[in-house]
Amino acid sequence: MISHARPLITWTDKGLFCEAGGFYIDPHRAVDLAIVTHAHSDHARRGSKKYICASSGVELLKTRLGSKIDARGVLYGEVFDLGDVKVSLHSAGHILGSAQVRVQKGSEVWVASGDYKRDRDPSCDPFEKVACDTFITEATFGTPKFVWEKDLEHGRMIYEWWMENAKRGYNSMLFGYSLGKAQRILAELHPFAQKPVVIHKTIKDLTECYRRDGRKLAATTDLEEEISFLGNDETLSGELILTPPSVLKEGWSGKIGKYRTAFASGWMVGSGQGFKRGGYDHGFVMSDHADWNDLNLTIKETGAKKVYVQHRDGVLIRHLRTQGIEAYAIDELEHSRYEIQSGMNLVLI
Repeated sequence: MISHARPLITWTDKGLFCEAGGFYIDPHRAVDLAIVTHAHSDHARRGSKKYICASSGVELLKTRLGSKIDARGVLYGEVFDLGDVKVSLHSAGHILGSAQVRVQKGSEVWVASGDYKRDRDPSCDPFEKVACDTFITEATFGTPKFVWEKDLEHGRMIYEWWMENAKRGYNSMLFGYSLGKAQRILAELHPFAQKPVVIHKTIKDLTECYRRDGRKLAATTDLEEEISFLGNDETLSGELILTPPSVLKEGWSGKIGKYRTAFASGWMVGSGQGFKRGGYDHGFVMSDHADWNDLNLTIKETGAKKVYVQHRDGVLIRHLRTQGIEAYAIDELEHSRYEIQSGMNLVLI
């Protein structure tokens, strides 16, 4: 009799699901058991009954989702049983507590990467290579134009930009995501900053999570507190202000004074004009995701014969197929689609 093999991890309307283990990975909706790769809001959502994440990410998860959530932390590499599978979490190098999820049933091994990067980052643990048969990878920067230098001294570059602006009487408004990017910037600045970096309130609590984990970050001060000390006709001057762009819409933004802007992101790569198109005065190519070269290197090093791609999947999928790798978009992990993938999943019983 011919029967269809079932994937160890499937794609559902709630996200990635491991039926044999009874858990979801980064579910889009509330579920009974969620393994969360990291605390960014597009991966960690409220409402699930129980959460599992890397130990170093528990405090961040509770800061984002609420202190009363049922969250279990596990050490990187610690193997634990869920249903019929063995699970372990391995550093993804994305932000503090970010993890790849390794799932094994018998001799079959799958890895769901979550978001990851391989660049040096003093604010979190480095990426760990994990071998597997099937790899589910992100591909935020999954086209060949997204390649960046690996040996840039981001802290020095940001500090020099800050000092140059200060000499001219300007504040330096540096935009970056409140979780992950902001703390990486502070970690990169730690050896250089001679005065505290002024941070927005959305960054403050998350940054303290990093400090309590032992990460060395530049000294900081609260933006609203700094403004509260100013007289009626005074404004800030010569400060580095680390903030999301929303600060410019807040009622007291006039107290910031004259400023120059910059954005720290992988989206700044390319012709050098990306920051101008975004309306910024400057851009720093600093990403929390793997670039094109590191995506391909990682896939190669897993040894996976089959790869499923999330996000910008088309170019990467076509490229992987030229390398002899079975590559598919993530929705091909739906039960009905998986069954017909070139007949590769038919087995005789």
